[in-house]
Amino acid sequence: MEDEPVNIREFQELAKQVLPKMFFDYYNGGADDEHTLRENMEAYKRIMLRPRILVDVSKIDMSTTLLGFKMQSPIMVAPTGIHKYAHPEGEVATARAAAACNTLMVLSFSSSRKLEDVASSCNSIRFFQLYVYKNREVSATLVRRAEKYGFKAIVLTVDTNRLGRREKDIKNKLIIPQLSNLEGLLNVDVEQEGGSDLEAFASQTLDPSLCWKDIEWLRSITSLPIILKGILTAEDAIKAVELGASGIVVSNHGARQLDYSPATISVLEEVVKAVSGAVPVLLDGGIRRGTDVFKALALGAKAVLVGRPILYGLAAKGEKGVKSVIKMLQGELELAMALCGTPSISDITRKHVQTEGDRLRSLL
Repeated sequence: MEDEPVNIREFQELAKQVLPKMFFDYYNGGADDEHTLRENMEAYKRIMLRPRILVDVSKIDMSTTLLGFKMQSPIMVAPTGIHKYAHPEGEVATARAAAACNTLMVLSFSSSRKLEDVASSCNSIRFFQLYVYKNREVSATLVRRAEKYGFKAIVLTVDTNRLGRREKDIKNKLIIPQLSNLEGLLNVDVEQEGGSDLEAFASQTLDPSLCWKDIEWLRSITSLPIILKGILTAEDAIKAVELGASGIVVSNHGARQLDYSPATISVLEEVVKAVSGAVPVLLDGGIRRGTDVFKALALGAKAVLVGRPILYGLAAKGEKGVKSVIKMLQGELELAMALCGTPSISDITRKHVQTEGDRLRSLL
């Protein structure tokens, strides 16, 4: 494919061509039968747009704010691990690209570059993703470092008290490098006969006792806003708000945890209605087009987080590829807004989409 990619699928194909199979499968794979992985994308196809005509769209404003921070568009960089598998500069290249696009990046705890290096690489707003370990001091140390180096929020992943069964990683006998942010805190060298090193590392280090009371513990060690990532139900969304969460990410971990959990876009509206505007609701999973972003916004998301497409861009063309992916999605969103008659983000409403449920109700 000699021409510049014109969509995310073409970036995905380029990434597949240049990456070793083990690394591509790590980025691209899901849990078990990968039903949820497919459904994350297929669910968007069942949502139709309802464009309005004869609206002045000579100027399109995609800008939005999250926790008071302004972004050029509601398209953020999701936390994903080990970017050095895709490119030697790893998360530093990703951070620079996000900064150039004036968007917000959530840095993964499993970054292959130290959070200090990422923080000093460019001037932009960043959040830090946190996992909770059996040794709580490891998590507390990461929080203190993130706060010291200017990260503006903690994104606590709440759906990974055990690691999902990722069969591609098991078959490939995935080897993980020393994770830079854990140097001196945790050793990733694990005793494992066959299978995935990541699975063995997670089972030995992640805290399966993590529960709601630990949100209070996290709040006691940081003044940063805490966003809970991994919520899929109204009940958990309400509980998160009651315990003082500053935001929610509707996420199934990129379909890498519990297979046959729902596609995130299919439960977004349930969560949005449950929190009733008390906190911003974000969404990740399955975003491949600007129209997907538009649909998420219409169903109540404040912004979306994009994961795999960023890695495809990084693998294919480094920092330039990440910028291209972000700008591609921004351009597609801008066009969708124009063609739907919505000159600003605030103009996008529930009336601009028709879901499967809407169609069923219309038949009753």
